[in-house]
Amino acid sequence: MAVVTFVTHDGKQHEAPLVEGQSLMKVATENAVPGIDGDCGGEAACGTCPVIVDPRWSETVGRSGAVEEEMLAMNPEREPTSRLSCQMDVSAAWDGLIVQTPEFQM
Repeated sequence: MAVVTFVTHDGKQHEAPLVEGQSLMKVATENAVPGIDGDCGGEAACGTCPVIVDPRWSETVGRSGAVEEEMLAMNPEREPTSRLSCQMDVSAAWDGLIVQTPEFQM
């Protein structure tokens, strides 16, 4: 089974099974990953599902789109590889993906 590792700001790791076709936010919320709330249900409208993609995975998971960029631009903790997990559709090729959750959500 393919898995993703969410690393919280305090260094705790939470592994979750990847379900192809689901958003990474859905994977996180279904597995009670701390720091991922997904208040808007995946509409890229709230900023409560940010992750920082390990730079080694940036090419594989892709870059953010225009709508995502608007929301990310308001986040003071934004990193070059920040993404909204609601806008990341999981692929089996992501097995082993590592993302960090920021200390604060918007």
